[in-house]
Amino acid sequence: MAWEDRTPFEAIETLYGLNESGVIRLMRRELKPASFRLWRARVGGRVTKHAALRDPSVSRAYCPTQYKR
Repeated sequence: MAWEDRTPFEAIETLYGLNESGVIRLMRRELKPASFRLWRARVGGRVTKHAALRDPSVSRAYCPTQYKR
């Protein structure tokens, strides 16, 4: 979920109890250093990673086609 650009940190916290700093620590521990730097650069300015910055009309945490069943 953290790797996905459209999933806000608040959704991760609701499901797994990890706040934003906890997710960052987890990603730092689990990813290779270069992958972590790329992820941080990508997430740093991403409006969709923070529910408060999102357009209020977007109520979902992920793309409708992301989890096909």
